[in-house]
Amino acid sequence: MHQLQEAEAAVAELRCALARVGVTLPSLGLDPVTCAGRQPGVLVELGRCTVETARRMAAALPGEESGR
Repeated sequence: MHQLQEAEAAVAELRCALARVGVTLPSLGLDPVTCAGRQPGVLVELGRCTVETARRMAAALPGEESGR
């Protein structure tokens, strides 16, 4: 159960971080198939989004000039 709680927390963190930059992914959540399995672990389902949302997400990510 610990792994599931950790995955739920990660989804909540991602949802909040995306909201800070004006991005909402309506179908963001846990993949139910991997929740029922054992290993390698629970996967996060990002889902589909509009072109506008994809561009907002791309703009929010650091670019080459950030030194990464």
